[in-house]
Amino acid sequence: MTEETPGFGENAEQPDVPSGGATPDDKAPQADGPSTEEGPAAPAGDANQAAGLTAQLDQVRTALNERTADLQRLQAEYQNYRRRVERDKVTVKEIAAANLLTELLPTLDDVGRAREHGELVGGFKSVAEALETVVAKMGLQQFGKEGEPFDPTIHEALMHSYAPDVTETTCVAILQPGYRIGERVVRPARVAVAEPQPGAQTVKSETPEGDEAAPDAEGKADGAEGAQDKESGGPDEG
Repeated sequence: MTEETPGFGENAEQPDVPSGGATPDDKAPQADGPSTEEGPAAPAGDANQAAGLTAQLDQVRTALNERTADLQRLQAEYQNYRRRVERDKVTVKEIAAANLLTELLPTLDDVGRAREHGELVGGFKSVAEALETVVAKMGLQQFGKEGEPFDPTIHEALMHSYAPDVTETTCVAILQPGYRIGERVVRPARVAVAEPQPGAQTVKSETPEGDEAAPDAEGKADGAEGAQDKESGGPDEG
C-alpha cells in the first residue's frame, strides 16, 4: 500500500494563476515614476502666460503707434517740402523773366513812342507787334492810365501841380507806362499828378455865409430908411 504525497493528488488544490500571463509584479504600483496627473498649480501657470501675452500685445501696440506717428510726421514734412519747392520754382521763374524783360523795357518804350507819332509802319510794325506778343506770353502786363487815383506803390510822380477840377491826388498824364509780372511790379508808372486847389474848400464854405449876410444888411438898411420916412412924414401930416 502506497502513501499519497500531499499536493500531487487529483483533488489537490491548484494555485491561482492570473489570466493573461500577468505576474504579481505587474500589479505592484510604480512608486518611482513621475506623476502624470495635474495638480492645483495649473491655473496659476495659465494666468502668468496670459499676463505675459497681454504685456507683449501692449508693447506691439505702443511700437505701432510710434511708427504711425513717425510716418504721419514724415508725410507732412514731405508735403511741406513739395509746396516750398513749387513756390520757389515759381519765384525763380518770375525773377528770371523780370530780369530779362527789364532789359527790354527801353525798346518797348521806343515802340510806344513810335506808335504815338504814327511811325510804326511797314516791317517795323510787324517786328514791334511780334515783340509785344512775346513779352505778353511771358506774363508782362502794362498799366497806368490818365485820370486814375495816384497810388505810390505802383506810381512814381515826376511832375506835380494843382487843379480845381480834382478832388484827390490824380494822375493827369502818363509819362512812361508801368509794367508788372503777376503781382510783381517790374517798373512803376511814371506820371504827372495834380492835387486839389489849396483853399478851394474854404472859399466854397465861406461863400454861402457871405450871400446870406448881404440880404440881412440890406434889410436893416431898408428898415432904417422906413423909420426915417415915418418920422419925417409925421409932422407933415400934422
